[in-house]
Amino acid sequence: MTTAPATSTTDAAAAGRARSRPAILTVDDDPSVSRAVARDLRRQYGERYRIVRADSGEQALDALREMKLRGDRVAVLLADFRMPGMNGLEFLEQGMDLFPTARRVLLTAYADTNAAIDAINVVDLDHYLLKPWDPPQEKLYPVVDALLEAWASTDHTPVAETRVVGHRWSARSYEVRDFLARNQVPYRWYLCDEPEAARLLAAAQASMDTLPVVITPDGTALTDPTDGELAGRVGLHTSPAEDFYDVVVIGGGPAGLGSAVYAASEGLRTVLVERMATGGQAGQSSRIENYLGFPDGVSGAQLTERARRQAIKFGAEVLTTRDAVALEVEGPARTVRFGDGQQISAHTVVLATGVSYRQLTAPGLTEFTGRGVFYGSALTEAPSCSGQDVYIVGGANSAGQAAMHFARHARRVTLTVRGPSLEASMSHYLIQQLATVDTITVRTCTEVVAAEGDGHLERLVLRDNATGACETVDSQWLFVFIGAAPRTDWLDGVLARDANGFLLTGPDLTVDGSRPAGWTPSRDPYHLETSVPGVFVAGDARAESVKRVASAVGEGAMAIALVHRYLAGR
Repeated sequence: MTTAPATSTTDAAAAGRARSRPAILTVDDDPSVSRAVARDLRRQYGERYRIVRADSGEQALDALREMKLRGDRVAVLLADFRMPGMNGLEFLEQGMDLFPTARRVLLTAYADTNAAIDAINVVDLDHYLLKPWDPPQEKLYPVVDALLEAWASTDHTPVAETRVVGHRWSARSYEVRDFLARNQVPYRWYLCDEPEAARLLAAAQASMDTLPVVITPDGTALTDPTDGELAGRVGLHTSPAEDFYDVVVIGGGPAGLGSAVYAASEGLRTVLVERMATGGQAGQSSRIENYLGFPDGVSGAQLTERARRQAIKFGAEVLTTRDAVALEVEGPARTVRFGDGQQISAHTVVLATGVSYRQLTAPGLTEFTGRGVFYGSALTEAPSCSGQDVYIVGGANSAGQAAMHFARHARRVTLTVRGPSLEASMSHYLIQQLATVDTITVRTCTEVVAAEGDGHLERLVLRDNATGACETVDSQWLFVFIGAAPRTDWLDGVLARDANGFLLTGPDLTVDGSRPAGWTPSRDPYHLETSVPGVFVAGDARAESVKRVASAVGEGAMAIALVHRYLAGR
């Protein structure tokens, strides 16, 4: 009998332990640079991560394919921009397909920084580093530390996916997919005419007439479920843990998240209530480029998801699919009632309900909502627009950001603007970006006056307001951003509002030295306080607010400072 070498088992075990560690892969065609990068990474991260080095994009892709087959995990990809054969951007773009959650870093020379910045929209770059990166303690490690922390904050082990079977032009099928996507729930979408969809429907004993059908990871089949049913089945929290809090935050956009983070971090018993998903309109933005601290831009989903995790880390509760329908004053308590009859009470309330997009009233648009006509960016629909013509209505930043995003997928994007130019409503940097994309067309003085189709959108009728001439164009995709209305109807008669429904606060409530009717404190209302003491408002729902993410977050934080003042003095 032949005896195997004593080291073989030990070596195999060591190899297994090495593969169990997540990998950091670096690729550079200059061997000396490649070795130097790997050396610096190994010194700092070698005990926790496996450092993989490659000398070309092709070699790096081969390594990634092998790791994919073995079920290995990859945390960070670092690629040199200038490489022969396959440059760093091309490698990162293909690497994304294999390991979409891996963080992506581009190494550039000083002269390449403009190319790196332009490429952010191509590969959703997380960071770019200038060569040389010495000293690594100052220039390399802080960047990699942040990326590893972000990567580690999500679960990278294989998970059983939620599966959704639906019809392409079903409004409810779209709503279910959008709900799951905005709540960061992994799911797989099956068109009802796919063979696998037929097998799933048969197993669920469901028919085409009951779409959409959702199969949860535990095998439960839900037929046309409500958002509340979905939330309960996919692990989202819908019920409060307590009956009474220091502060209830209504609305999970940037203002609400800002309030929740600051309130919970300062020891207040905090619960945030959101009707659909945290993030609000900002969470649906494909890229925010003018928010402080993110010079390379950040997607709205990334920014607001980080804020949600931050609020939870400090101890805030986050509830979804809870629709607030009434606010009542019960002595020192402020009670919020929900549509299902349940309620929650607190010493104070911060209203961060935000706004909703106004709807176009042209013939046909209501009929095709969710069937080709969408309000907001509807990011889940972007891949389906590949090679097709997309029309966007609106002239503000949200419309421009959507045009940039859909241009990555569509054959052509047409931005229709009722006014004579974009300058009055869109940021200068975004106007410049639109001008550089050949597949984006801006049509000023243009309105959508009708929508046509058989069961879904197929054609749009456009009117040139300068000439009055109308034109019919073929398109299955219309995304609308035409201003916003505050979500405050449920507060009518309880809180003071302006003629457009925005909530009045602070000095706006004091007329000729007189305080609001029913106001009991001996002081004037605080700056963000409504006509009911202890009820504050932050963000877009406030009258005369600045409609920007940064100002919303600032008001959310400021509201908590005023909550403290209220609790101290009442």
